[in-house]
Amino acid sequence: MSSDYRLAPGFAARLLGVLVVGLGLLVLAVVLLGALLGLGGAVVVTVVLVAGVVVGVVGLGVLRAWVVRLDDEGYRVRFVRGAGVRTARWRDVAEAAATTSRGVRCVELQLKDERTTTIPVGVLDTGAGGPDDFVHDLRERLRRGEGLTPLGDL
Repeated sequence: MSSDYRLAPGFAARLLGVLVVGLGLLVLAVVLLGALLGLGGAVVVTVVLVAGVVVGVVGLGVLRAWVVRLDDEGYRVRFVRGAGVRTARWRDVAEAAATTSRGVRCVELQLKDERTTTIPVGVLDTGAGGPDDFVHDLRERLRRGEGLTPLGDL
């Protein structure tokens, strides 16, 4: 059975906020160009409608897409810049440790071949139990995968 972890609502809202501001600036530029060049209102309305659809589609995608998936075989990480190794099996993990990156609480998984994966726990929607639920889930899966007991202070 797999566990999926999505972006925390606050972090997702910030991402969508950046998108809305960017599209708002685009609409403003089109309105100004439309006024200067004498373009019809249909162009502005079209741009506004397209911007609204983009915000809706991206918003649904951000809210529904998983960022970290843990299953019986291993883990997968996506949409995280600088995560390192994005997919690995539990039996390939040599060590797990808590760390921080840019002020965000992270878990670093070091693989047996010395490559690493950094998972930003601070930006995950981990449910009512908070980040400790994710860490507990990760710890249990590490223990079951080839009997590994994670080292370090998780």
